[in-house]
Amino acid sequence: MPEQPKLLDRVHNAIRTRHYSKRTEEAYAMWIKRYIFFHGKRHPSSMGGEHVNQFISSLAIDGHVSAATQGQALAAILFLYRHVLNEPLPWIEDIVRARKPLHIPIVLTPEEVRQVLDHMQGVPRLVALLLYGGGLRLLECLQLRVKDLNFARYEIFVRDTKGKRDRVTILPRAADVALREHLMKVKELHDRDLGAGFGRIILPTALERKLPNAATEWPWQWVFPATSRWKDEEHNTERRHHLHESAVQRAMKEAVTAAGLPKRASCHTLRHSFATHLLERGQDIRTVQELLGHRDVTTTMIYTHVLRIGAKGVRSPLDVI
Repeated sequence: MPEQPKLLDRVHNAIRTRHYSKRTEEAYAMWIKRYIFFHGKRHPSSMGGEHVNQFISSLAIDGHVSAATQGQALAAILFLYRHVLNEPLPWIEDIVRARKPLHIPIVLTPEEVRQVLDHMQGVPRLVALLLYGGGLRLLECLQLRVKDLNFARYEIFVRDTKGKRDRVTILPRAADVALREHLMKVKELHDRDLGAGFGRIILPTALERKLPNAATEWPWQWVFPATSRWKDEEHNTERRHHLHESAVQRAMKEAVTAAGLPKRASCHTLRHSFATHLLERGQDIRTVQELLGHRDVTTTMIYTHVLRIGAKGVRSPLDVI
């Protein structure tokens, strides 16, 4: 009789079978390990709702984690019981779930966006132009491939997004010249990689097997490649990944500080500002929902809370006496 795979190996297999993202796989495996170690390495099949509640409560009381972090930990543990151990969850209704607070997003004014962009340069500035001009998430932008840019129609095809919902958004005309010049440099870099015997990129899912030559073709290359190659031990070669998020996040933080803005603005703030400014200009909320890739319009409705504040909303009674 073949030996039963280890629990964490079964977790990884179950996640990959369902095509969850690499980051979700890493997060779920980490939370499941923490859950097991929290209870003295007891096997999860010998535990139930009471043990899950103890762990989730400890995260908030001792770890001071946010409601979102608690939710992720709980999702990982429920995945373990449902899809790995295949155990019924009669105790699931007894799980204490943290209520996620409703936060109004931080939004920059158009002038503040201009100030931030004026203090950025190079590739991070170009990334920021697309984040604000197209409403992209940071990782969505960094994972763009050359074929995803349509200069003829000024469209960006955003693929394999959060929630696995591909969409089309705006390629800002203001970024046209800078983006074309950037792609010329990227093409030169790719040609040098090919000349050195490298230049193969990682393709999604099973495309590397179905399209063996696509990995070296120009349309599949990253729009924002990393400055150095990494060693792929499995295939004994070197590849080039996309630019790491931290490079853009660091440049954004420095730009906000240099601009003297009294706001905790991040890369994601540019996406919030994109949505809010479109609504301020009279764009209908359904269109904004599609551009952002929200599954439910109620998610997009959060930006209407911002519109109701200040000059476009209710006036203070102090201002009319």
